[in-house]
Amino acid sequence: MSEKVLKGIIIKGIGGFYYIEAEGDIYECKARGAFRKKKISPLAGDNVVITIRENGENTIDEIEERKNFLVRPPVANVDTLVIVSSVKEPVPSLTVIDRLTAIAVSKNIKPCVVFSKSDLGDTKELEEVYKKSGIDVCSVCCKTGEGVETVKTMIKGGITVFTGNTGVGKSSLLNCIDSRFSIETGEVSSKLGRGRHTTRDVTLHKIQDFYVADTPGFSSLDIESGELIMKDDLPYCFPEFTDYLGKCRFSSCTHTVDKGCKIVEAVEKGEIHSSRHNSYITMYNEVKNIKEWQL
Repeated sequence: MSEKVLKGIIIKGIGGFYYIEAEGDIYECKARGAFRKKKISPLAGDNVVITIRENGENTIDEIEERKNFLVRPPVANVDTLVIVSSVKEPVPSLTVIDRLTAIAVSKNIKPCVVFSKSDLGDTKELEEVYKKSGIDVCSVCCKTGEGVETVKTMIKGGITVFTGNTGVGKSSLLNCIDSRFSIETGEVSSKLGRGRHTTRDVTLHKIQDFYVADTPGFSSLDIESGELIMKDDLPYCFPEFTDYLGKCRFSSCTHTVDKGCKIVEAVEKGEIHSSRHNSYITMYNEVKNIKEWQL
């Protein structure tokens, strides 16, 4: 039996089959049973070693060590997370955006925020929240093309994941970035105020020498999603807190309402945006009583 061993990257997985890009071609493979026994699920973005057989089933034989991965959406080895949120229809949730930026920072992923449908409302105040936080942010309008070139500069290199609430225009934005995506778009249901899930599976699309993923839509991340950030780590997931950490009056400072807290003082002075601090407090209160041994 003729066979060859190649290294490649998983660009899509569906129904137990995985599609691997290797040496300029796409190969359909099945994962070896050993992965199931070890409870390892191959993910889009995984770097893998595969065996191609002329008269047999192609297999994934090895999954190389991941530098990071997201549980929801399920993607490995992510470099940039672009969080798309519409100005209206549906209205943005800054708490959801801040959860996602914190998760990105915790996994050493660069977070970027994009406000879509800028023709429906002013985005200046929304952008200011993230500019003050040191997070890349811009506004786009897929009808006019406004901001699309800025988004392109955000995503060069490695693997970029686009995520956000359903109906915010992720697929439309991807089509503006590169028409070859040809991803179907769906109208927002006026009755429900949210979009249909038009993107069914995580797929990596290659643009030049880097990849972009579109992901199944979702409304929020919760503690059960597996993306849990413990209370001691949480302050380090807000970049604008960095200059103030270690300078509070008490070493046990929670950075919520504590006296002598430099972060609270910075919020009062307008150096840290209050909405970001409010998101931090919400996330802190959710995990403050969880112990490591409980995980």
